[in-house]
Amino acid sequence: MADHARAALTLDRVRLGAGGPLARLRIADGRVTHVVAEADTGGRAVEADGGRVLDLDGRVLLPGLWDAHVHLAEWASARHRLDLAGTPSARAVADLVRERGGAAPDGTVLVGYGFRDGLWPDAPHKRLLDAVLPDRPVALVSADLHAAWLNSACLALVGRGDHPTGLVRETECHEVLSALPQAPAAVVDGWTADACEAAAARGVTGVIDFQFGDTVADWERRSAAFRPAVRVAAAIYPSRLDAAVERGLRTGDAVGAPGGLVRVGPLKLFTDGSLNTRTALCRDPYPGLEGTDGSHGIEETPPRALVRLMRRAAAHGIEPAVHAIGDHANTLALDAFEAVRCRGRIEHAQLLSPEDLPRFARLGVTAGVQPRHATDDRDVADRHWAGRTGRAFAYADLLAAGARLEFGSDAPVSPLDPWLAIASAVSRTDDERPAWHPEQRLSVRDALVAAARGRRLIRVGDPADLVVVDVDPSAAGPDTLRAMPVHATMTAGRWTHGPY
Repeated sequence: MADHARAALTLDRVRLGAGGPLARLRIADGRVTHVVAEADTGGRAVEADGGRVLDLDGRVLLPGLWDAHVHLAEWASARHRLDLAGTPSARAVADLVRERGGAAPDGTVLVGYGFRDGLWPDAPHKRLLDAVLPDRPVALVSADLHAAWLNSACLALVGRGDHPTGLVRETECHEVLSALPQAPAAVVDGWTADACEAAAARGVTGVIDFQFGDTVADWERRSAAFRPAVRVAAAIYPSRLDAAVERGLRTGDAVGAPGGLVRVGPLKLFTDGSLNTRTALCRDPYPGLEGTDGSHGIEETPPRALVRLMRRAAAHGIEPAVHAIGDHANTLALDAFEAVRCRGRIEHAQLLSPEDLPRFARLGVTAGVQPRHATDDRDVADRHWAGRTGRAFAYADLLAAGARLEFGSDAPVSPLDPWLAIASAVSRTDDERPAWHPEQRLSVRDALVAAARGRRLIRVGDPADLVVVDVDPSAAGPDTLRAMPVHATMTAGRWTHGPY
């Protein structure tokens, strides 16, 4: 897209927000400088005060949308992997591997992504993959990124040839995937640039990138090679915390090439695992696992260690973002925020105890949630959180308790498309079935605010991060919301998508 960020630009005949009035809006130097509602002009023409004028013909102008939880390189890579979404069994996955396994030279790793085994009638095992593709390494990553399924050739490749099943979870999963041969950085960077452009085409102007690894360094390198189509807040992991402190990095600091599009994000910490792997830390045991080790899930970071890490980060201006899915995990995370008394986020907040709902607002903790997970995981939740799903993905209850919600996708767990999150939050279903716990539905306006990181209105002085859509979201049904036609997207006063 042509870079007009420094030149004055007037957007004429736009509707300000869902159901909003016609207005004229002026942009200069990457910021909104004037907003004039048509009703305030008394029918008189308003001078554009120089620069280009675009007539948007009554289209709706919204604050730019964010995906507040992505694993961007994983998402970019997943777009080039074997798609396992929707496979109903381990046997079906093996059949797909047999069908697709010969599409690349022997010796290269066949990587698949997106299986969900929480409801499968059979268990993933290396024998199934060995039977269909014995010589080529196969690594299949679960949709929640908390498990991987490898054949014997791949287990030998990563030094775990004696693994009994080939199914690895949590920390072992991350270690195994890190040991796999990686695509060259330049290739992944190119995929990532493409993924950012695809996100901009859906109205995204910024992401919080929780990619595993040295995400800040990755984005310093990328920003020197290309200008990303979205703003990026690059997370820090505990293994890089000391280095970040030594550099004096603080959440919100600009890094990389000039322009301020890449900034330091939060410190990512974990309290537990995930629902699909039955490792989310819960007060009640998982059905069928009673009396066994791990029957309540896993404690990823002990409370004292969690407080210690959060306190060190906060003392140096780095805000924590704590992964918590089970109800006990969320209590522990909130306890840690109460002990440290710092700003920050809880990522996912999927199952909550009623007494914890008001603590988000009282402690000033943002709930970073992924509404598509509620519709994707409803059946798994009904089985493994039976009797408790009234307080699962409880977005309406969180809002009613005063919490700040920010939407994300957790891509590649769900696609990087904010309209899917908005539609799921509004409808609580993504198929022909009735809404799942309809009492937790959000209004379109509340969903849009959560998708825009709390921006409800477009005001003078705001960064010119904007999205123009062809349909008024306030009058759109769930199907239209999911497929929302995005006319144009602007980040920092520069068009990143559209005809301009």
